[in-house]
Amino acid sequence: MALYGQYCNGMFIIAQRYLKDTAAAEDAMQEAFVKAFQKLSQFKGDVTFGAWLKRIVINTCLDVIKARKMELQSLNEEVFTLTEVDNDWSVEDETTVSEVLKAIEELPENYRIATKLFLLEGYDHQEISEIMNVSENASRTYVHRGKLKLKEKLKHLRYGTGY
Repeated sequence: MALYGQYCNGMFIIAQRYLKDTAAAEDAMQEAFVKAFQKLSQFKGDVTFGAWLKRIVINTCLDVIKARKMELQSLNEEVFTLTEVDNDWSVEDETTVSEVLKAIEELPENYRIATKLFLLEGYDHQEISEIMNVSENASRTYVHRGKLKLKEKLKHLRYGTGY
């Protein structure tokens, strides 16, 4: 119960990033805790417990999304190309966090998941490829295209509101 008490609020926030429905996020978080407790013997301590649990929560949320049979935009692996690392990615200073989060939610499914994992969770492309069960090249492409679409959405938001 101590572990649950320590991590439940943070893990619920992570679940809500992926599942908009509060009840679904709560269910996924609870399911993730059950999985974590059942697999506690597999925790090797190579990462913090919180990071290990976070990965379980995210994977559980992605399983829920897949179970809902949401249409995922599939891209042919042959069309993936290496993208330049975009270290200079930024948005206008006037852009609020809620505007960025709202714009991320409007991205196509694969772009949205990869962009969240990269920008919000801080995962690298190897980790994203494992979580999403795609190649690292696909991860780079999803994140790159997601950031381009995100930047475009935010640019239209600025110009569309008279700023």
